[in-house]
Amino acid sequence: MTAALRFDPIRLPPECETLRKEVRAFLAEEVARGTFDPHSPQGQDSDVPGFSKRVGERGWIGMTWPKKYGGHERSFLERYVVTEEMRVANAPTRRFFVADRQSGPVLLKYAPEHIKMDILPRICRGEVCFSIGMSEPNSGSDLFAAKTKATKTDGGFLINGTKIWTSSAQVANYMLAIFRTSPSTKENRRHGLTQFLVDMKIPGIKVNPIGQLTGKAEFNEVVFTDAFVPDDHALGEIDGAWKQATSELAYERSGPERFLETYYVLTELVRALGNEPDTRGAEGVGRLVAQLHTMRRMSVSVAGMLHAGKEPVVEASIVKDIGTIWEQQLPQRVRDLAAFVEPDASNHEILDTVLPYAMKVAPKLTIQGGTTEVLRGIIARGLGLR
Repeated sequence: MTAALRFDPIRLPPECETLRKEVRAFLAEEVARGTFDPHSPQGQDSDVPGFSKRVGERGWIGMTWPKKYGGHERSFLERYVVTEEMRVANAPTRRFFVADRQSGPVLLKYAPEHIKMDILPRICRGEVCFSIGMSEPNSGSDLFAAKTKATKTDGGFLINGTKIWTSSAQVANYMLAIFRTSPSTKENRRHGLTQFLVDMKIPGIKVNPIGQLTGKAEFNEVVFTDAFVPDDHALGEIDGAWKQATSELAYERSGPERFLETYYVLTELVRALGNEPDTRGAEGVGRLVAQLHTMRRMSVSVAGMLHAGKEPVVEASIVKDIGTIWEQQLPQRVRDLAAFVEPDASNHEILDTVLPYAMKVAPKLTIQGGTTEVLRGIIARGLGLR
């Protein structure tokens, strides 16, 4: 059956603009105290526990969650504004972002009460970092080809196998991972996968950093050797995690972080071109800003649908596909448009500093959160084309 594809025409309400001013003032204070440099895109991948705790104190982690678990019962649209401002400012959100965006909502739905009462308030306080264990060697973003096994034993499961491209595993307290608990079937290759909450400090887990062109190691290989996970850390339906995973990915793939990761080069291009850009520069910036505005409208729409309790999996996949290709290509487009700017112009210095970093970051963008090929398969299936 073909899914109805739609992007509801959502507009941010007035309270979001009030919140935006509060977030900007907070970030300005953090910059003034030396927490991070907004002109340094490397900062957004840093683990800064103090900053995370101060964000938690402001009530900006777990914003949409029940107050019972430390949340604030605010809207997805308000959360959208906080995410947008944090990303544009290159704020160091690594410690709390994945937990806030997708891991917490999964725990809210599927974790036992005692786990929710323990972990969710700590996430809201900015104390806990999560990673996501989905991709594996030789299967990439094809989730249903996962081979890492969770074998039933007394009181829990023994995990053996490898996850790869696992962002933040080197600093994570927990991982939400998909493991194989039964073989798939001819009728349903999605069968046999179960989602688990994994304490990253248990014996039998080794994290191997994967170096990137930037000199950082944001991604990791995570090897499990008889790592024991207790029964109450199995989340949701045994052998039926694919249903949960597709819902989770609607949270992961639709936010402004999916098209703003290299946004800083666009702002510096505008600064470098100055108040009176030539026709080529003005036309180029106009196209980029129009594309950015379109993606932002789509992303806000998905946030509104999430707030309404919908699961816009296909729409989120479209945002991620279009957004990451755009942000991946943006550094080269900016480089072309800046080619004729006078090299001694004073407003060109920051662009010259951040553009090489963006060029090096770009290759990873269509890997994280699902490869373009897998996303297009999801979109095609949702539209009844396969």
